[in-house]
Amino acid sequence: MAYTEAQKKASIKYMSEKTDDIRLRVPKGLKDKYRTEAEKRGISMTQFIVNCVEKEIKNT
Repeated sequence: MAYTEAQKKASIKYMSEKTDDIRLRVPKGLKDKYRTEAEKRGISMTQFIVNCVEKEIKNT
């Protein structure tokens, strides 16, 4: 099934209304390390990073 223009427009609208964009720059190699750790836990790399940040906030 093809991705329609309506689906594309709806996705863009959802992303702009419901999410914020955060960009990270990390030293070479860390991205692969983070991705590997996320895969071990069965979650996305984004969710892994969010979980780490939230855990750090709770510990302060």
